[in-house]
Amino acid sequence: MLETFHSKHFHHSQEWQNDLATLATQTAVAIDTLQMYDRLHQKNLELNNAYDATIEGWSLALEYRDEETEGHTLRVTELTSKLAQAMGVIDAGLTNIRYGALLHDIGKIGIPDSILLKPGPLTDEEWKIMKQHPRMAYNMLAPIDYLRGALDIPYYHHEKWDGSGYPSGLKGNQIPIAARIFAIIDVWDALRSDRPYRKAWSEKKTIDYIREQSGIHFDPDVVEAFFNILEEEHLIQG
Repeated sequence: MLETFHSKHFHHSQEWQNDLATLATQTAVAIDTLQMYDRLHQKNLELNNAYDATIEGWSLALEYRDEETEGHTLRVTELTSKLAQAMGVIDAGLTNIRYGALLHDIGKIGIPDSILLKPGPLTDEEWKIMKQHPRMAYNMLAPIDYLRGALDIPYYHHEKWDGSGYPSGLKGNQIPIAARIFAIIDVWDALRSDRPYRKAWSEKKTIDYIREQSGIHFDPDVVEAFFNILEEEHLIQG
């Protein structure tokens, strides 16, 4: 409803009434469009929250299977997001990195327990099977439209700067930046956690190892940014 008020008597011509009707119609359309946008925005938020909950559920399911890695996924996801922001990743790129970090080991669902939970070193044949988990992750996630942008971490985080990694043997900047960022975080957290086949490394030993691997396993620029983040967040001693 559109009402008009006048301070004195006013004769409403037909043309004036037509103009007023047009204005009322346009105003109604604008209000309806705004309300529709608000409804769509709310639905989009609800859908994104559902996506987040589903992805976190998948990652937790894998951790429940492997109790030795409890908490690993959420820790590396948080630190990876911070490092990515520090290196200039924004908007959708950060969302894809978060999803990719949460799902980085989803391919291990296809690895037999006898290999995944083995308390000792793997045989050459067992390593061949273990190294299939990035391809398994790709096969699982690629058909899902909203996760296609998050594939870089699950598929490429075992690639190495010098080209000696797997599954594709990518080298240097051929490796997606998301995977280069995540690789350092993953190793940092893994080495400082107890595993069935070894005890956790000390902070100093882990730092020394990552520095030694700069330009071999890790992108040197990412290594530098990583240690800056650790200092800024007070995550290392001294």
